[in-house]
Amino acid sequence: MNAPQAIRNLRGPGQLLLQWEDGEHSLSHTRLRGACPCSQCRAARLAGGISLVRDDVRVERITSQGYGVQLVFSDGHERGIYPWAYLRDLVSKGG
Repeated sequence: MNAPQAIRNLRGPGQLLLQWEDGEHSLSHTRLRGACPCSQCRAARLAGGISLVRDDVRVERITSQGYGVQLVFSDGHERGIYPWAYLRDLVSKGG
């Protein structure tokens, strides 16, 4: 999966905008935090844990990792690296 052509972080409304060849897509910060792919969050989801994410959680920082991005959230969570294909899948499931 190719990287998006552009990424914009709209902290006010809590949206991450991703510009791919087929257009611009958005994912809410809350959705991104709830779908964190780090091992700790994945293990909790597999064990049936429901992660409640506050509506006011925001992406504070985005760091490129080549194959995706690391997102740092306002709740202090920063372990998840979101590969491009994973972000695209989240978009297809509704952000």
